Amino acid sequence: MLRCVIVDDEPLAIQLLSDYVRKTPDLELAEAFSNPIEALQYLQGQTDLLLFLDVQMPELTGIQVMKILNQRLPVILTTAYEQYALQGYEHNVVDYLMKPISYDRFYQAVQKVEIGDRRPTSEVQDAELNASYLFVKTEYRLQRVDYADIAYLEGQGDYVAIHTPAGRIMTLENMKHFEEVLPTALFVRTHRSYIVSIPKIDYIERNRVVIGKERLPISEGYRKGVMGRLKG
Repeated sequence: MLRCVIVDDEPLAIQLLSDYVRKTPDLELAEAFSNPIEALQYLQGQTDLLLFLDVQMPELTGIQVMKILNQRLPVILTTAYEQYALQGYEHNVVDYLMKPISYDRFYQAVQKVEIGDRRPTSEVQDAELNASYLFVKTEYRLQRVDYADIAYLEGQGDYVAIHTPAGRIMTLENMKHFEEVLPTALFVRTHRSYIVSIPKIDYIERNRVVIGKERLPISEGYRKGVMGRLKG
């Protein structure tokens, strides 16, 4: 099954594309978003997805979304404005669907994904391992955070604080989200309230991880996994 994500600020467009996905063999709807920032948060760390992406949206355009994703996922652009086609193809999109979209045209575009030059899963995974940053929503913007700058993440009620040399970055994302999107080669969860950067660990004493002057707890439920990861 090819899992799909729809990003469009028009509810009727989302409904139409969702119906098309459901009636097409071998397609499965993973998520649909009317807000491109929320979509980006979901797409961080995701692989093997087909993205139906509207061009004109508030907050971020479809072209800006593609630039942030850096060609990690196959994209089919959807729009009512033909002048954006060339710009879309410059970013190596699979196809470009003009609204109103017929099912015949939708199906043709999907066939290109299934038989076209999609990167093998191993290449997508390699790209994920080579990624050096993620974007998080903070206040009214998407903030780029380099993995190398993260010392640890700390759950603080409804917020997560990302601790960096420049200070804390506060976001409404939860710890489970970061546990899923951060590369496991670089980060490990030590406690329900802490995820730490493995390269930043100075040493471990008793049930604490020491990073500089910070002593962060390792809870009993996570201790076996932490020690196994570090020994590995």
